[in-house]
Amino acid sequence: MKLHCNDCDKRYSLSDFKYGCSCGGLLEIEQDFSNVDSDYLKQKFEERLSERVTPYASGVWRYKEIIFPELEDRHMITKYEGNTGLYQAEKVNQYLGVQKIWLKCQSENPSGSFKDNGMVVAVSHGKSLGFNKFTCTSTGNTSSSLAMYSSLSNSQSYVFVPDKNISLNKVLQTVSYGAKVITFEGTYDDGIQFLEKYNNELGMYICNSINPFRIEGQKSIIFEIAQYFHWNLPDWIVVPGGALSNVSALGKGLRDLYDLGFIHKLPRVLLVQAEGASPFHQMIRNNESILKPEPHPRTIASALNIGNPPSWKKAKHTLNTTQGITISVTDEEILNAKAVIDQSGIGCEPASASTIAGLKKLYASGEIHPEETAVCILTGNLLKDTEVLQHYHLDDSKNSLFANPLFKSELIIDSIINL
Repeated sequence: MKLHCNDCDKRYSLSDFKYGCSCGGLLEIEQDFSNVDSDYLKQKFEERLSERVTPYASGVWRYKEIIFPELEDRHMITKYEGNTGLYQAEKVNQYLGVQKIWLKCQSENPSGSFKDNGMVVAVSHGKSLGFNKFTCTSTGNTSSSLAMYSSLSNSQSYVFVPDKNISLNKVLQTVSYGAKVITFEGTYDDGIQFLEKYNNELGMYICNSINPFRIEGQKSIIFEIAQYFHWNLPDWIVVPGGALSNVSALGKGLRDLYDLGFIHKLPRVLLVQAEGASPFHQMIRNNESILKPEPHPRTIASALNIGNPPSWKKAKHTLNTTQGITISVTDEEILNAKAVIDQSGIGCEPASASTIAGLKKLYASGEIHPEETAVCILTGNLLKDTEVLQHYHLDDSKNSLFANPLFKSELIIDSIINL
């Protein structure tokens, strides 16, 4: 394993671990699969599905040989993350007007979001280097995941959170896990720049998406989907785009599976952003080569409220290699799609619902054919943004397409029967 910069093609040894290249580019893990026996690994991954109490019961460490083979078992932290459900829902099908859609519910992870898949590998790597202090800047899901794994490994986490346009639920979850939470005036992007600038002085292990081991862990999401489908992936993988770490990780996972011979064609990737925070979509739509940050991102989907996503170059590489496309959706479209997912008995945070909102627009326009299959990644739990639920169903129910308001009634049988 080596660290590789896609910008300048420079390589570093893992013993010289760093978050970014000297040229300013982000690094990623490069693995040599030339001597890997793919058939043997497939059998091993199947056998591990019966594990219950070892680290290999994890939906991440099940794939250790193609995620972090060099990590000693004694450094493997786990809360049996991954192993999340893949569902079909009739109400979602009706909303889209198609039948061949699956929902991959990363919301079922221990801290309630997809961040656990990457965070467990990052914290395990940090512990293997001797770190006991971990840090990140976050709009919510990253911080709660980091706080959980840090406490699980008897370490301390320090989390930097913007003081506006975030979910209080996620901050409270982070506080409850024992993190030291520092709120600051500014944006997510300001927090990332601070950590990068003062990394050496802080003496902490950074767990944001600039960390290449985060990406290695997150690619296990696509491994699980592929294994569920017996290594025959659907036509499309649909993913929300905030910091763009997830689309970067899934793209890397797809390339790994292809190089290993596990799959023989790459599905196309659809990346969905919120209109108020869509600098990457704007760049792709306008056929530009450089991302122009959005200085004042604003969307009700807090996990997408990022104006200068650090992983945009990796995300662009994913789109290039998968013939991927982007789209942006309004907050109203996100909330209506979320209501349909919630009322299907599955549930998700607003950012997750952008996948269904984006897919609906593309099916309606004919850009995606109704017979094409898709898996939508639902990134976070229903209860991550309860302020949004209150606004949609209670405060603004008259204007919400699928509102389900409270009913006040006396306990009289005729009143109850007629509800």
